[in-house]
Amino acid sequence: MKRKLLLVSNSTLHGGGGYLDHCQQQISHFFGKDVKKVLFIPYALHDRDNYTKTARDKFKTLGYEVESIHEASDPVEAVRKAEGIFIGGGNTFRLLKSLYDNKVVTEIQRRVMEDGVPYMGSSAGTNVATISISTTNDMPIVCPPSFNAIGLVPFNINPHYLDPDPNSRHMGETREQRITQYHEEPNTPSVLGLREGSMLLVEGNKATLLGTTKARLFSRGKPSVEYEPGSDLSFLLSDAHRPIK
Repeated sequence: MKRKLLLVSNSTLHGGGGYLDHCQQQISHFFGKDVKKVLFIPYALHDRDNYTKTARDKFKTLGYEVESIHEASDPVEAVRKAEGIFIGGGNTFRLLKSLYDNKVVTEIQRRVMEDGVPYMGSSAGTNVATISISTTNDMPIVCPPSFNAIGLVPFNINPHYLDPDPNSRHMGETREQRITQYHEEPNTPSVLGLREGSMLLVEGNKATLLGTTKARLFSRGKPSVEYEPGSDLSFLLSDAHRPIK
């Protein structure tokens, strides 16, 4: 399998500088020198022009040219010609609906899984790389035709995963409780909670947790497990973590 993924929890990190500053070294290593142009997909935000400028300015400092899919006359053809793909954060429902509306879900999957085009996602862009967007934190401001996502990995991710705050007076469900509720339903895959500052690097059938914070894995019917940065999470890519009854 040729897939090469960098799935980042968040675009900005508290105390970590500006846009993508906290993961810029990983980005440079990920795209390497073979990629000259990165296709940016800004569908998760309403102001696509301004979002593209933010991404373009950042990637320029790293030595990459950015082309935005929303500026292309044919989005499918833009994906077919892409050397690398980056889908940024925003609202996951808006993002997935736009991916379906522009008929690029299947083409992105093919380019990544079959052609080995490197795919980077951040926040919502990480959500849509998984089986479904069922474990996103976002409000459903629009309705995509399906919650099924691109399916580059056989599990779900919860970016921006937050631990319960024992000092908080908030009485609503914690993130852990929300994910537990998700696993009360049948046929639900494992969910990797990526705390801000963490990211998952996938190279073929190898997965490694990168960054500065731990990740927490939730699997239906099993206790949750914590993983340190540098952990080998390749087992998540096996069929055992696909939806089960």
